[in-house]
Amino acid sequence: MSDAKILLADDDEELSQLLSDFLAREGFQVEVAEDGNAALQRLADESYEAMILDVMLPQKSGIDVLRELRRSSQLPVLMLTALGEDIDRILGLELGADDYVPKPCNPREIAARLRAILRRTRGDADSHLGDLTLGPVRLAAAARTVSVRGEPVALTGTEFNILALLMREAGRVVGKDAIAQTVLGRTLRPFDRSIDVHISKLRRKLGPAADGDSLIHTIQRGGYLFRVVDES
Repeated sequence: MSDAKILLADDDEELSQLLSDFLAREGFQVEVAEDGNAALQRLADESYEAMILDVMLPQKSGIDVLRELRRSSQLPVLMLTALGEDIDRILGLELGADDYVPKPCNPREIAARLRAILRRTRGDADSHLGDLTLGPVRLAAAARTVSVRGEPVALTGTEFNILALLMREAGRVVGKDAIAQTVLGRTLRPFDRSIDVHISKLRRKLGPAADGDSLIHTIQRGGYLFRVVDES
């Protein structure tokens, strides 16, 4: 990960310096933007492998930055949210954030989350994964692309990884904790809805099967199951 170039968008100078120094020691290349407009300008001018994005930014909020970013890019985004601000977290995930970390945050946790995101977006976690075709969905592992009935579907890195896991285990229930550990590289906190939000977005993007039912079923108190559907 020593060549990973990261954009940190946060107006808290003390925190930004702390995170930048720690991440630099961990081998990341970190650039800092102190407001939303500056973050968008840097994203337009430079190439990054991931972004750490604070929700509360001056000039343009982190939510607005994410909304604009997702119009043209699937760059992995780790959001920083205020402790207890569930609305910000859910909205961020709905708009395409890959994961979130509540403030005050531990730099070691940030580094671990970034490594987990980069391993997957770089394809390191897909070295053993072949292409998959189930019902109307085709997943190309090496290209990290998904199509439904031949039409491409734009997924974030986290959405792709969840779908890949569910398709590998098609017909079997995959627990939420297992999804979080495998895809997010962490355990779920109490009342953490991250996986639920990602699954909800996946359902909308994939659309229904030929029978009109969802391709991904929720199993009460269990997790999620990708249905094996014959559309011939």
